[in-house]
Amino acid sequence: MLPFLKSPFKLFLVLLLLGRVAVFGQGEPKHGTKFEQLGPMLHSPNEYRGADGAPGPEYWQQTADYVIECQLDVNEQRLDGNELITYHNNSPNTLRYIWLQLDENQHAADANNQRFEPSSISPAMSEQELRALEPWRELDKFGVNIHEVTQKNGTALEYSINKTMMRIMLPQPLGPGEDFSFRVKWHYYLIDRINSISWGRGGYEYFSEDNNYLFTITQWYPRVCVYSDFEGWQNNQFTGRGEFALNFGNFDVKMTLPEDYVVGSTGECQNYSQMLSGNELKRWKEAQSSNEPIEIVTLEEAKSMEKTARSTKTKTWHYKAENVRDFAWTASRKFIWDAMSYENEGGDPVMCMSYYPKEAYPIYRKYSTKAVEHTLKSYSKYSIPYPYPVAISVEAANGMEYPMICFNPGRAEEDGTYTEGSRLSAISVIIHEVGYNYFPMIIHSDER
Repeated sequence: MLPFLKSPFKLFLVLLLLGRVAVFGQGEPKHGTKFEQLGPMLHSPNEYRGADGAPGPEYWQQTADYVIECQLDVNEQRLDGNELITYHNNSPNTLRYIWLQLDENQHAADANNQRFEPSSISPAMSEQELRALEPWRELDKFGVNIHEVTQKNGTALEYSINKTMMRIMLPQPLGPGEDFSFRVKWHYYLIDRINSISWGRGGYEYFSEDNNYLFTITQWYPRVCVYSDFEGWQNNQFTGRGEFALNFGNFDVKMTLPEDYVVGSTGECQNYSQMLSGNELKRWKEAQSSNEPIEIVTLEEAKSMEKTARSTKTKTWHYKAENVRDFAWTASRKFIWDAMSYENEGGDPVMCMSYYPKEAYPIYRKYSTKAVEHTLKSYSKYSIPYPYPVAISVEAANGMEYPMICFNPGRAEEDGTYTEGSRLSAISVIIHEVGYNYFPMIIHSDER
């Protein structure tokens, strides 16, 4: 024993001090305690952000623009894509690599979310419960297949994939104010989002009674992660739960699929004159000045289309969207499509629209597009005027939102009747999901 510790009192003081060090050094802080420092949650003010998080005089955001061409094979439920991404480094930092999200890899057999749920065996279990014990056994063909990553001139780029994340090494450092363009070529198989053991927001629903599909194409393309002043690169794994913040940018997207499919999408269609029949185009023009929904594709036309033999010919829909954080679309031979015009608080026209199969007609024809208009009016009154030219509700037996388009429930019974609960559920979910256009699609946030 050291001489100065021979005193019992001094020894007690040393042990007490060591105990306090051990207590304060262990584990992570427990949020909500009275004396926790706010540094981990609320950073000190600087030139980029104030103490309340509001933008400071030197605030910046990164942006990314996308030009995407994709082909949907409806028989194989496969989507092939080729995209050109232009990344704008608006930060004061020099970057040496770029992180991308591969959200569709949440359905791959080795994805984290296929294994992190606890499981147990009960005396009696359903088939679905048994399948959920080892979901990865059914998922061998799913997940994104990256064919190539190249510079704009075709020179190959070095990249590495870690489940739902991909890091691309830049050929030279990307300085402040500089841009970098690169291409990614890929394909993946869509999941049966109704029956798959791997739950997802995007995929397809199969209608066995008429042999048709309804596709919801969401979180579908490799996309650049956020690089921010307070976090640097967001490179956490995506597990299908909380949504990450994304970069705003412009999208130019072409979708090639069978000619008998109707497409609804983020953004504005650039070629309705080639995609629509003469009667459909006439109705579309009428809807642009109508304050009541007009059926662009009617119930009778949709019923007739779903019964006819599938076309082997294709056509390419072309959409553009400006200053959005994401892009989603939908396609089906079953769709009824209605639309009406709404003038936002700033006097700009907005097309409120709905796409839905005949199974949802009794509810959606009466309420969906009017609920979209009501939501825009209400949210604009209490926040900001809706800034986009389109707002869409799609009946797809689920609930999820993306810029200018959302997916909602709302089907009637086979005889066309529906309960008050079904009606109110459809209306409330439509309002809920359309409202997400404001938070987080415009006023940005990160759920993770």
